[in-house]
Amino acid sequence: MARNEFDFQKFPLQGVRGLLDAKVLQYNQPDFIANDPVSIPHIFTKKQDIEIMGFWAATLAWGQRVTIINKCKELIALMDGAPYDFIINHQDPDLKKLLHFKHRTFNDIDTLYFIAFFRYHYERNESLESAFAPHLANQKTPPSGGWGAEEALNHFRSYFFSLPDYPYRTKKHVSSPSQKSTCKRLNMFLRWMVRKDDCGVDFGIWNQLKPADLIMPCDLHVDRVARKLKLITRKQTDWQTALELTERLREFDPIDPVKYDFALFGLGIEEKF
Repeated sequence: MARNEFDFQKFPLQGVRGLLDAKVLQYNQPDFIANDPVSIPHIFTKKQDIEIMGFWAATLAWGQRVTIINKCKELIALMDGAPYDFIINHQDPDLKKLLHFKHRTFNDIDTLYFIAFFRYHYERNESLESAFAPHLANQKTPPSGGWGAEEALNHFRSYFFSLPDYPYRTKKHVSSPSQKSTCKRLNMFLRWMVRKDDCGVDFGIWNQLKPADLIMPCDLHVDRVARKLKLITRKQTDWQTALELTERLREFDPIDPVKYDFALFGLGIEEKF
């Protein structure tokens, strides 16, 4: 039987875990990087450049992966190959060359606001991590269980659009659980920044969130494969769906459930399950 004809309804749960563990080992490898948007932050070694272009690559991650990567490289070139330095030190005339940047519905208005936000944040903070950490922003002690991804994402969107005269149209590019969105792109970005292993794909440069706190990036391919594997029962695809999938994956690995993003995404896009 061809792989995409596999009878998932008869696949035992432990068999699902074995399949996914094997696929994590297969796809969580440096060879995965070149054809994925995660290749964009891997161009850099400076932490702030990794954060900025990781966030931007995740934001622009819809459509063909080749196009996403090419558009991110175009954006890097427009910022003279040094995003953090450009954002901190640019003068108004330097922004003119960005006025024609566009990827699908992301346009020059969105680009300029992203730059304005990053400048505002990095003039006051060493890392973008604090933008996702409510207790750092408010100088409060986190609850005993720590902040989870839901609190982090809701706080981040509120903070991101806290600058005066933000463009309303840009709000569609930054989601949050409070909107019932799956937050696929932001969850992918958090995976890149937070997950820690020795495989070389994810960066693991943030510490306020733990890998156990992360939520699965639930894109079209992940959603489809997870449903075939009976890991999702919810009919619609929204924030609760992402939570449901993550809870099921925590049964396999409570410390690092989102590592299975490699498996589900790889099965979906590389193997056409």
